[in-house]
Amino acid sequence: MVDEDGLTAFARLLREYHDATTGFTGPDDAAWAIGATGPPGGDVICHGDFGPWNVVWQGQRPVGLVDFDFARPAARVHDIAYALQYVAPFRDDTECLRWLHHPQPPVRGRRLERFCTAYGLSSTDGIVDAVIREQRENVERIRRLALVGQEPQATWVAEGYLRDLADKLAWSRGHRYLFE
Repeated sequence: MVDEDGLTAFARLLREYHDATTGFTGPDDAAWAIGATGPPGGDVICHGDFGPWNVVWQGQRPVGLVDFDFARPAARVHDIAYALQYVAPFRDDTECLRWLHHPQPPVRGRRLERFCTAYGLSSTDGIVDAVIREQRENVERIRRLALVGQEPQATWVAEGYLRDLADKLAWSRGHRYLFE
């Protein structure tokens, strides 16, 4: 996923998944992740945690998707923004090199555009704002789940993960120019 072919394939997998869920309606009493109650507000069933760790890979090719704990009816942009945090990535250079295994600091704006094009978006307008909004919502989601004792979120909060997420959010806000 670090190289452009992997990034493109990752975006296409997300689009294929979204397209496959278009028009799906679950039972009226369906209980969705994180309190979502039904289709209003969403045209697909978002995965909710569309990161490389939840994709089955054969070499550089994504071939499957696992872990639907946070699946819910929502607009496509939620999964797009969530994924872009990790694949554009909305991370500092040190994390890009050490943890995400980029051979050099990525050209983030080009990666964001390539992902959006591969997904099938006609524009990247509003995408940076959507990523920052998703980062903020993720902090709140983890906080809420931890408060009710949900694992692993309760452990994450106890170990200071919210501070890490807040730092990433601040980095994204301060470096949005890298993506526009």
